[in-house]
Amino acid sequence: MSVHKPGIKKVTTHQLQAMKERGEKISMLTAYDFTMAKVLDQAGIDVLLVGDSASNVMAGHETTLPITLDQMIYHAQSVVRGVDRALVVVDVPFGSYQGSSSEALRSSIRIMKESGGHAVKMEGGEEIADSVKRVLSAGIPVMGHLGLTPQSIYKFGTYSVRAKEEEEAKKLISDAKLLEELGCFAIVLEKIPSALAGEVAKAVKIPIIGIGAGPEVDGQVLVVHDMLGINKDFSPRFLRRYADLHTIMTDAVQGFIKDVKDRDFPNEKESY
Repeated sequence: MSVHKPGIKKVTTHQLQAMKERGEKISMLTAYDFTMAKVLDQAGIDVLLVGDSASNVMAGHETTLPITLDQMIYHAQSVVRGVDRALVVVDVPFGSYQGSSSEALRSSIRIMKESGGHAVKMEGGEEIADSVKRVLSAGIPVMGHLGLTPQSIYKFGTYSVRAKEEEEAKKLISDAKLLEELGCFAIVLEKIPSALAGEVAKAVKIPIIGIGAGPEVDGQVLVVHDMLGINKDFSPRFLRRYADLHTIMTDAVQGFIKDVKDRDFPNEKESY
């Protein structure tokens, strides 16, 4: 667990609320390990999401469904150790909160106690209201997640944009209001039309963080491996690549291989 260093002002749920109120946008990225978390935290990121996207990015699964609660706790522990400033939010994985509110509470307590994370995130609206209520009643901060909810991929059958139809758009707005009423401190909106996302951000007082939800929301989140260009297989419209680390890393590895084969590494200075 990270020991808080004096002089560093930690980001809290309260501060995120104040950021929305003064119109300052919130920056959020995923992190799954100590080294990356440390880099992102020192760069000044506001929120780190230990996402169940670790299932895809770190473990190579096709969906987020296979990752377990134990695996999520392991990733969260690693991230928390690397963080001095950012708020760390941990996804409650598929199958560990949908069954009942008591299961949701058990899972969330384990995440908080064993990882030292600062909040949990759960996907869904009205259908998980009891679970959200129960977790919040234990004093655990909850971030909601609406729109494209990847844990429900087999229900939707596609990763395409959600809430294009009026009925789904209405449900999305009422779900956002419900999550706010229950006491969620923020909501992630994934892959929904920009205008609707803006409408939701205005309809609730809590921060709305978008991914593929346009610029009218209160903050943005991306998967760090996509944003850094480590992962080249995924190019959705909403992704901006800020680096091409795939090429840089490939060149570095090939340079190492060449130097080893050519007997150029290690040289005299690099030997004892």
